[in-house]
Amino acid sequence: MRLINHPVLCNYYLTYRCNASCSFCDIWEKPSPYVTAENVAENLAALRRLGVRVVDFTGGEPLLHRKLPDFLQLAKNLGFITTVTTNTLLYPKYAGRLAGLVDMLHFSLDSVDREKHNASRGVRCYDHLLRSIGVARELGERPDILFTVSDENVDELPQVYERFARQEGLVVILNPLFEYQGVGGEPNRRTLERLRAWASRPNIYLNQSFLDLRLQGGNRVSDPICKAGSATVVISPENKLILPCYHLGLEAIPINGNLEELYRRPAVQAEIAQEGRHPKCEGCVINCYMEPSMAVELNRYFWRSARSTLKYSLEKWIYA
Repeated sequence: MRLINHPVLCNYYLTYRCNASCSFCDIWEKPSPYVTAENVAENLAALRRLGVRVVDFTGGEPLLHRKLPDFLQLAKNLGFITTVTTNTLLYPKYAGRLAGLVDMLHFSLDSVDREKHNASRGVRCYDHLLRSIGVARELGERPDILFTVSDENVDELPQVYERFARQEGLVVILNPLFEYQGVGGEPNRRTLERLRAWASRPNIYLNQSFLDLRLQGGNRVSDPICKAGSATVVISPENKLILPCYHLGLEAIPINGNLEELYRRPAVQAEIAQEGRHPKCEGCVINCYMEPSMAVELNRYFWRSARSTLKYSLEKWIYA
């Protein structure tokens, strides 16, 4: 049963450019412009009318766009919840301008070992992460640590928990690695089952429905869980509407200043109706689309997902 009949999240790609070259990502390999301030203003207003509540300014590395603070301020003025994930290379430089504008600020982590983290990111950024935590603290911010979990680093969970959840008092988001179009990789069953034991720990966020979905084989085109097209709006740096999601990207339609009308067109709605049903959607478990998908429809994943989200909210805001 559908609970929410409008998109709730926008993944707004400010640029595909990145100052890192992560081994599990290919976005940084793509040539890319930067979004324009005019397009962002038009699109944010349209997203509000469409019912979107959360805007994730993403990339690439979103802090490469020097107008990110302006975009965040505009989003906050319109009543959006904002989120930004950064590799932290530029965060200390721009932290003062970002302060108070990001509701969910995520610092990426691949390993507690400096050299392993730097090798995974393709750039020496571990010390920037540690410095960024201190800078954020001084500004009254409480960032999350987004720990991308794979078979190779799952054994580091105790150290990650001790260093960042217990010592720093930050929420550690356990983000299982995923595979798309031959990029990344899916953790094995043993890794996924080990993650389950961490979900109830204080200052740990793990959407347990992600694990359920993965252990059950992922999205099924015959009965799709994925609602990427209808729950999420994806906008590219070229100011195009990407359908059904960024990672599949079958359609890239120029917005031309009319996002709301474009989204409601019968042809676009027909494409959205095929969400989760394309052949390449079989077995998909991509976190950034499954999270909103599990929030808009009452299904076998809804309640466990809702409990996980509530736990995060309580630990993030009430017990900060």
